[in-house]
Amino acid sequence: MGGIGLLVSDFVVSFMWVWSGPLIKIFVYKILDLGHEPRGEITRYALYIVNMFFFAFLSKITKGGTYNPLTVLSSAISGEFSRFLYTVGARIPAQVIGSITGVRYLIATFPEVGIGPQLNVDIHRGALTEGLLTFAIVTISLGLSRKIPGSFFMKTWISSISKVTLQILGSDLTGGCMNPASVMGWAYARGDHITKEHILVYWLAPIEATLLAVWTFRLIFKPQKAEKENTKAKTKSE
Repeated sequence: MGGIGLLVSDFVVSFMWVWSGPLIKIFVYKILDLGHEPRGEITRYALYIVNMFFFAFLSKITKGGTYNPLTVLSSAISGEFSRFLYTVGARIPAQVIGSITGVRYLIATFPEVGIGPQLNVDIHRGALTEGLLTFAIVTISLGLSRKIPGSFFMKTWISSISKVTLQILGSDLTGGCMNPASVMGWAYARGDHITKEHILVYWLAPIEATLLAVWTFRLIFKPQKAEKENTKAKTKSE
C-alpha cells in the first residue's frame, strides 16, 4: 500500500503542478492587472517561489510525492536496482499521466492559458540548453540532499531561487522547464509529444544531464556512508 500511495501522490502532485503556473499568471496578469511590467514580473516570480515552498511541503507530508521525473530518477540511480525499476516503470509514468490529465482539465477550464512551453531555437541548441539547466539544478539538489547545516526552509529557499533563476535563463529558448512530465502534458495537448524535437530536447537531454550530474557528483563527493566509515576509522586509529 505504501508503494501505491506514493504513486497516487505523484499523480495528484503532478496534476496540481501543471495548474499552479498558469493560475499564478492569471492571478497576476488578469486579476491584479499588473501586466508584464517589472512590478508584475517580480510579483509573479515571488508567487512562484511561494508555490515551490507549498509543493516542497506536499512532498514532505506525502513522504516523497513529487511532480518531476528527474527528481526521482536522480535518487533512484543511487539506490537499489528494484527501486530504479519501480521509479522508471511506475513513478515516472504516474507523473506523466498526472501532468497530461492536469493539462487536459486546465485547458478545458481556462482556454486562455495558451499552449504551454515550446522550443524557440533549433533542436541542438534546445537540447544543450535543457541539458545544461538540468545538470545545474540536479547538482544543486544533490548538494542540498547531503547532510549539511540548514533547515527545511533554508534548503527549500536555495532550491526555489535556483529553479526560478534557471527558468528565467532558459525561458526564451525552451521554456526552461527542467521537467519532462510537465512538458509532456502540454505537448500531448498540442499533439506533438512524439516528435523528434520533443523527445530529444525535453526527455533525452535532461535524462542524460541527470545521469552526468549524478556521476560527476559521486566523483567529487564521497558517499556519506563512506565518509562516516573513514571518520570512524580515523577516530579509532587516534
